[in-house]
Amino acid sequence: MTNEGSFAALLPLVIFMAVMVGISIFVRHQQAGKNFVGNYFIGNRELGGFVLAMTTVATYSSVSSFVGGPGMAFQIGFGWIYMAVVQVTAIFLVLGIFGKRVALLARKFNAVTVVDIIRARFNSDLLAAISAFVIVLFFCGTMTAQFVGGAKLFSAVTGYSYETGLILFGLVVVIYTSIGGFRAVALTDTCCALIMMVGIVLLLHYVLQAGGGYEQIMTSIENNHPEMLEPFSFGNMPWTIYFTQWLLVGICTIALPQSVVRGISYKNTQGLHSAMLIGTVVVGFMNIGINFTGILAHGVLTGSPADYGGVDNIIPTTIVTVMPKELVGLAIIGPLAASISTISGLLIVASSAIIKDVYLHYKEKNNQPVESSKLRILSMATTAIIGGAVFFIALTPPSLIWLINMFAFGGLETAFFWTLLLGLFWKKANKTGALFSMIGGTIIYCATQAAGFKILNLHQITIGITVSLILFLIGSYFGKSSNEKTLEKFFPN
Repeated sequence: MTNEGSFAALLPLVIFMAVMVGISIFVRHQQAGKNFVGNYFIGNRELGGFVLAMTTVATYSSVSSFVGGPGMAFQIGFGWIYMAVVQVTAIFLVLGIFGKRVALLARKFNAVTVVDIIRARFNSDLLAAISAFVIVLFFCGTMTAQFVGGAKLFSAVTGYSYETGLILFGLVVVIYTSIGGFRAVALTDTCCALIMMVGIVLLLHYVLQAGGGYEQIMTSIENNHPEMLEPFSFGNMPWTIYFTQWLLVGICTIALPQSVVRGISYKNTQGLHSAMLIGTVVVGFMNIGINFTGILAHGVLTGSPADYGGVDNIIPTTIVTVMPKELVGLAIIGPLAASISTISGLLIVASSAIIKDVYLHYKEKNNQPVESSKLRILSMATTAIIGGAVFFIALTPPSLIWLINMFAFGGLETAFFWTLLLGLFWKKANKTGALFSMIGGTIIYCATQAAGFKILNLHQITIGITVSLILFLIGSYFGKSSNEKTLEKFFPN
């Protein structure tokens, strides 16, 4: 790619990043003088339906959704779409199952984080501290995948180095998240989601144009890759992948802390209902649209993913191949927006886990007041430090970002699925069950991942989620019941 072409691809991204920083500065100015903790970590519970939908979708849709996912669709075919379409239900499920209940409980207990609610339900500082640790641990893994995926995409499309991309968008997302907090994240996520949709439409249009139209591309696929039209792809897409991915990116995502916290932040029930509908439509459009584009890329790319450096390079290569150079910069913003929106959403929740759930709780428990100015500096510094640490890890990029992302998803789901679901909807759930489930399930999940151990060739999430349920039931049966005062607050007659 020529230098001119590289600069043309770079300019829209620079402008986009400048807008993101501008939004965070504006939000920080607007929040001056207000309750810092409530504003910085949950936007003072004032998100409307549209913004709530977009920030939930943007945080859920990571760079792997726009790079690794469609790359796998290019390799597998329609079976990948049939598997991935379960993600359409994610927003509806998380807001529908947890949204209203979490919001009511958060207002009752003045909870700012998911860990606040877990602490109130189980009356355990130990469980809260472990929850915060698990969040930070697996969030760092997910954020590393986003940094790496975004920087690789940037390098492949613009011609600039991996490190340049990492510095450009990586440091910017850390800066604007640190400055503006949750409200800035929500507003920038909304911009990111809109840009993602524009990018998908543009790329799909030019892929169809370059491939000679839908019918010609599909005829070519039917003749040369008939397995791509079959749900199981002639054995390349076994039922085990369907089942485990439906768990990983579908059903179990209802318990991801970064999604559940959105239930704390919305303004009213009308906004929640609007967000459920809008979010479902938008995530469906994105998910099906980008994976379908990956399949149609066969109209412009020949050979296997290995010929292009692996599945992660299919979409970057397609962008460079079919897009006019003056639009390449706009097209790349979509997948990069998926990366930065996920990073910003995770950063603010990870920061709240340390500052609100550990530090501030300790101070309040020991009647040690914390000045607002000091709390503001600590919160912003913690957000920046976590982001900076992940940034430096990403300087030596691991491979297979899709697998890293799925590992982190599985760890969070193993730790929080039963703790939240049973804790909020089952009276007999108690502290012992929650501790057994979170500690034991997470350790077993990580151990089986490290050993490569599987049952029936199913992803280790099936082991983690099953073990965590068994341990939760055992602990709840033998452990001491939650006190009546707590149960009355969570389960009023």
